[in-house]
Amino acid sequence: MSWLGFAAIFGLFFVTHSVPVRPSIKSRIVAVLGPIGFAVSYSALSVGMLTILIWSAGQAPVVQLWAQMAWHRHLVHLGMLAVCLILAFAIARPNPFSFGGARNHAFDPTRPGIVRLRRHPILIALGLWAALHILPNGDLAHAVLFAVLGGFAVAGRALVDRRRRREIGPDAWDRLNTEVANGPYIHAPASVGGAALRLGAAVLAFVFLIWLHPIFIGVSAI
Repeated sequence: MSWLGFAAIFGLFFVTHSVPVRPSIKSRIVAVLGPIGFAVSYSALSVGMLTILIWSAGQAPVVQLWAQMAWHRHLVHLGMLAVCLILAFAIARPNPFSFGGARNHAFDPTRPGIVRLRRHPILIALGLWAALHILPNGDLAHAVLFAVLGGFAVAGRALVDRRRRREIGPDAWDRLNTEVANGPYIHAPASVGGAALRLGAAVLAFVFLIWLHPIFIGVSAI
C-alpha cells in the first residue's frame, strides 16, 4: 500500500468518527435506529474502521525509526492491563461529563467513582492505549498512526466538554463540576458485587485482547 492509500484510509477513519455524531446527522440516525441502535452501530463502525486503519499501517512502506526492545512489550502489557481496568470501571456507569456512560441521571457527585480522577476516563484509556503502542512499533507509519490517535483522544476531551456543557447548561455544568472536584478520590463501591464483576471483566478483556491480537492485527502481543 502506498502512503496515499494509508492517508486515504486515515481520512476515512476521521470522517466515519466525526460525521455520525454531528447533532443534525445523529438525530436523524437515532430517529431510525433508536439510541441503543445508534450506539451499537457507531461502536461497530468505530471498531471496524480502527481495525482497518491499523491493518493499513502494516501495509504502508516501512521506514524504520527505532528497533523494538524486550521491555517495550512488558511495558505495553502492564499499561494495557491498566487500560482494561479503566474501561471496565468507566463503561456503562453514570457519567454526565463524557460518552460511554449510562443512566446519567443517576450520577451522584458525592460518589463519583472513576469520574473523580478524570471526567473522560474512556478517552484517557484510548490515549494511553495509543501512547503505549508507539514504543514497540518503531516504523514511521505506526508511529504516526498512534501519535495522531493519541492526540485525537487528548483533543477529544475539550470537544466533548464543550458539547456537554452546552447540553447541560453552563451553570449546571459548573455546579456539577465543582461538586465532583470536592468529592472523595476513593470511596466504598455502591455494590461490592458490581465492582468485583467489573474487575473480572477487565482481566477477561486483557486475556481476550492478547488472544485476539494475532487474529485481527496479524502480530502476536506476547
